[in-house]
Amino acid sequence: MTTPATGHLIHPDAPAPALLHCFLANIGDAVYFKDRDSRFIAVSAALVAKHGLASSDDVLGKTDFDFFSDADARHYREIERGIMETGEGKAQILQHEHWADGTVTWAVVSKLPLRDASGAIAGTFGISQDVTASRRLQEQLETTHKELLDASRRAGMADVATGVLHNVGNVLNSVNIAADLLAEGLGKSRVDGVAKLSALLAAQAADLPGFFASPRGRQVPAYVADLAAVLAAERERLLGELGELRQSIDHIKDVVAMQQSFAASAGMIEPLDPVSLLEDSLRLNVAALVRHDIRVIRDYAPAPRVLADRSRVLQILVNLVRNAKHALDDGAPAEKCLTLRLATAGPDRVRLTVTDNGVGIPPANLERIFAHGFTTRKDGHGFGLHSAANAAGELGGHLSVHSAGLGLGAEFTLELPAAPADSPDASAARPADDPGALLVNAAGGI
Repeated sequence: MTTPATGHLIHPDAPAPALLHCFLANIGDAVYFKDRDSRFIAVSAALVAKHGLASSDDVLGKTDFDFFSDADARHYREIERGIMETGEGKAQILQHEHWADGTVTWAVVSKLPLRDASGAIAGTFGISQDVTASRRLQEQLETTHKELLDASRRAGMADVATGVLHNVGNVLNSVNIAADLLAEGLGKSRVDGVAKLSALLAAQAADLPGFFASPRGRQVPAYVADLAAVLAAERERLLGELGELRQSIDHIKDVVAMQQSFAASAGMIEPLDPVSLLEDSLRLNVAALVRHDIRVIRDYAPAPRVLADRSRVLQILVNLVRNAKHALDDGAPAEKCLTLRLATAGPDRVRLTVTDNGVGIPPANLERIFAHGFTTRKDGHGFGLHSAANAAGELGGHLSVHSAGLGLGAEFTLELPAAPADSPDASAARPADDPGALLVNAAGGI
């Protein structure tokens, strides 16, 4: 009887019957029969062809040591010895074959004990299916998959780096303007009046009492008082500009730090005051807003703190405010208005909205507004809103846009998760009727 468990009953010295001969001549896989010393006693034509030989006579009587590396041949012989000792076969073994000429192939092999007419184990037999092509295809697919993952990661890194550069560029504009204002302020400073006064007093050093009694000398105290007031005002203004400059530089440092830590970990997620975030985004754009005579309206309803990464939220809001400024320039309404709103959006969400009455967005562009590379500005790159939308999603939030069409302005809404109710200062926003909720540019301020 022939069963998968016991093997095929055939005497190894008997001539192959016609059916076995037909089987060995036509099967497409490598089939072999071996004696107890693991010498080939019968093989299929496919095995002969696999070895690149002319006939089965070039294989019979030989062992795996004649065709494979010593390590592989010893491994195959150990498997066959185990089968002959236990009488149990091995099925579907994935076998890595190292040939004597250096070629490497793969095969799926099943081996069984070969029994004689009395049932005694007289050797082994097996079938080997060459899977080299499929294995190499699998390796190529794995390599391609890894390359795609690497490319995707590099694309993500490049996307973040581009977004970082875009945001740093936004802040650098504020840095440059602040530096220009500082230079202009120092150029117009009245501090040279101190040097002139010093020179005047030095020239009158021989008779200072007489000089102060003269009409010219009697003007000095009033001049000193006026000069002191002017210098004090200059000092306050320059300190204010330096404060804005320092804040912009700190934001750049935060942005660069976020890029450096992108591959390792996310930024710190903490409860944040949404009013402070909105106000900081204004401060980082203040010079451009003042220069373009944009009226800023604040509409802040009481709202809890948001749970987010301060640097990333600021990047989003700075982008939105800057884009609103461009939209107002392009639309050129009679009065340029930028409105910041704060409100709750359900029990655990906070909504920060940036609205302008600028050029507006046509319906066809609304669907693509957050797509990578999409822009309607001649000098735009299409990275700002794309990276902002990605950042919002990574923070567990959402960035959306609404516009009634061209000439009707636009509204961008950033929705973020609220901090837990037991976090400090849960209700952080100023009420809408606070005196600071509505400010109009006046004398260069917001």
